[in-house]
Amino acid sequence: MDFDKLVLRNRSYRRFYQDERIEREQLVRLVNLARLSASGSNKQALKFVIVNEPDTCDLVFTSTQWAGYLNDWDGPAQGEQPAAYIIILGDKDISESFGVDHGIAAQSIMLGAAEKGLGGCMIGSIRREKLIKDKGIPEKLEILLIVALGKPREKVVIDKVINGDIKYWRDEEDIHHVPKRKLDDLIIDI
Repeated sequence: MDFDKLVLRNRSYRRFYQDERIEREQLVRLVNLARLSASGSNKQALKFVIVNEPDTCDLVFTSTQWAGYLNDWDGPAQGEQPAAYIIILGDKDISESFGVDHGIAAQSIMLGAAEKGLGGCMIGSIRREKLIKDKGIPEKLEILLIVALGKPREKVVIDKVINGDIKYWRDEEDIHHVPKRKLDDLIIDI
């Protein structure tokens, strides 16, 4: 697939076909893409928890918070929740600071998923203490991000920013709209 099209296909999806499971091997492939990505000082301090069993997915879901701009939406309903998660952790025995490594890793995971017809959402709004307790995550590991994955059940479109409003929204047909600033507004000639 053309890279520009892959990037356009790589949106934040928040509703999935929950019953369409993702095999562990496919998730391991996505973690391997993250492993091969850039790492600050090449410390490679990230660890990954792969979650794809329905009961464990349900457990992780209860530790996530979804779509802050959609005030009247509590997150995906049963049947629309992610089919898998990759929890990205920082190993404090390797480094005390993880810089942007988890963002790089998550983007590699998301692009790899998009290439295979999957969608995802990077989640930083996490009930960390609950997830640490529920999953028995050792103290030396810091929860940095969760990548929710599945076959997308929604349509996401890119819109122009109007009057400076960058908040995403859903229309009456439940299409998810994501305003993006104009390219000319982002490039600064100094």
